[in-house]
Amino acid sequence: METPINKEIVDKIITQLGIQDYSYATIREVKQVAATAEELSGVEYIKLEMGIPGLPAAQRGVEAQIKALRSGVASQYPDIQGNPELKKQASRFVKAFIGVDVAAEGCIPVVGSMQGAFASFLICSQADKKKDTVLFIDPGFPVQKMQLKIQGVKYETFDVYEYRGDLLREKVESYLKKGNICAVIYSNPNNPSWVCLTEQELQTIGELATQYDTIVLEDLAYFAMDFRQDLSVPFQPPYQPTVARYTDNYMLLISGSKAFSYAGERIAVVCISDTLYHRHYPDLGARYNGLPFGAVFSTRLLYALSSGTSHSAQLALAELFRAACDGEYNFRDDIRVYGERARRMKEIFLRHGFHIVYDKDLGQPVADGFYFTIGYPGMTSGELARELLYYGVSAICLNTTGSHQQGLRICTSFVRDHQYAQLDERMKIFAENNPV
Repeated sequence: METPINKEIVDKIITQLGIQDYSYATIREVKQVAATAEELSGVEYIKLEMGIPGLPAAQRGVEAQIKALRSGVASQYPDIQGNPELKKQASRFVKAFIGVDVAAEGCIPVVGSMQGAFASFLICSQADKKKDTVLFIDPGFPVQKMQLKIQGVKYETFDVYEYRGDLLREKVESYLKKGNICAVIYSNPNNPSWVCLTEQELQTIGELATQYDTIVLEDLAYFAMDFRQDLSVPFQPPYQPTVARYTDNYMLLISGSKAFSYAGERIAVVCISDTLYHRHYPDLGARYNGLPFGAVFSTRLLYALSSGTSHSAQLALAELFRAACDGEYNFRDDIRVYGERARRMKEIFLRHGFHIVYDKDLGQPVADGFYFTIGYPGMTSGELARELLYYGVSAICLNTTGSHQQGLRICTSFVRDHQYAQLDERMKIFAENNPV
């Protein structure tokens, strides 16, 4: 049966873009192929490659930002340490929804978690000359590895797929005991697999971080988006799982992009533990006039990178944190739709012979959320991604995220209601053309 989109159109675009191996095509390249093929063919694509919020920005934040701009803040440089109100509310937010105490001084605004990660990599790699390598518990966000390449910082990586539960300790320790790991980074829930590290696994990571004096970077880009449990009630358990309960060597990256659909204003906070914030590292002190860790992070690194974070975006996030903490705004109600989209799409893919690659969380079915992963029997990641383009579906390969599994990352953010029927029809044709 013919494919919905002429194969020659897609193949020509890929050739013109100079993509030699489609399994390593970047998110932006996949997006460009899909957009061009859609334009040339006249067939609408179901675009599942971009991890961009598909919901309106939280209105409370918008109103607070407008109010801030009208007050005249745009004419002044922001305080490099951050707006006092945001710092206060960020500290409350961590207490309310994570259940740990971080002083307001250690809650530092950044221009999105992208900048937060970049600055965190810088400071961790400079803190101790003997420790020059970052460990990724993958799969993960590909751009973070690009950031390290830009900085000239080395990294190690392993796919957590085979190392859940009790197996995680031995695997992580095999890297840390070498003595060269300055930081460990992971996202939780995970981009792209959507597996969620448990409190037991985070305790393992935290204990090892303390034992080997390594800093943990916990990327909470998808904060409280494990929809299998209700994490929406402030100051009451269950809380967002965190390594912060088990070590003082942590930095939490909390983004406004997904939880509050505030991606366009590039706003996040990095919350540094009280102990780490005040810690003096001899190598940092020699480079930065004797300053402690937290002051180096803000008054040196962030100052050099951006000279601060937008006043109005800070006040928008402050209001969103405040309203959530005061029980006036349940941010999870707004974003729960991602879980419903995942559930509906998974059902379609599974019915037509696909399988979920990262399908279990220690025996439990993986949560429905912002991302999920699919594979198809007999196809590599690159083969599947390219083949789906002929059916008007675009997605990125798992190997670009550090995964060792064959399959694709599916993002739920941009699927529209009328596209479920399209996806069902196209995957039916796909299955007929690619019998198992």
